[in-house]
Amino acid sequence: MDILHLVDRLENIVHESRTIPLSRKLLLDEDRLIDIIDQMRVSIPDVVKHAQKVTAERDRQLAQAQEEADRIRQLAKTESHTILENDQITKGARIRAEQILEEAERQAARTRADADDYVLDKFGRMEHQLLSVIQQVRNGVQMLRDPEGPADTPEAEKST
Repeated sequence: MDILHLVDRLENIVHESRTIPLSRKLLLDEDRLIDIIDQMRVSIPDVVKHAQKVTAERDRQLAQAQEEADRIRQLAKTESHTILENDQITKGARIRAEQILEEAERQAARTRADADDYVLDKFGRMEHQLLSVIQQVRNGVQMLRDPEGPADTPEAEKST
């Protein structure tokens, strides 16, 4: 039976009872009151049990919601760390790539300079050899023109 219905019945008994003259006291029907009180004793444990079940269910749902919130929070934290690490790895990779490019450019510049030095050295040697060959050709031509005179005289070179 509903506990509120029993409380209403108690209230009706109070309203329907007679007052003692010249006082504020009431004459109540003891049997009816005890009957309602007994019904309340039977009914209250059911109400309390139901309230406990409702409270337990609410607590369970709150705990489940808290666990879910904690799980989502942890997942978000893990994901943010992963994103941050990936971002840091990417930044590190970009910096390293720039360093590699700069080093490659420096190496290429050194290689070009070394190649230029090598070519200049080779051209210098070739020039020296060619000048030597030219001198030999001049000496040969001079000897053929003037078989009696010295080939390396400064006057002979001026005449050519």
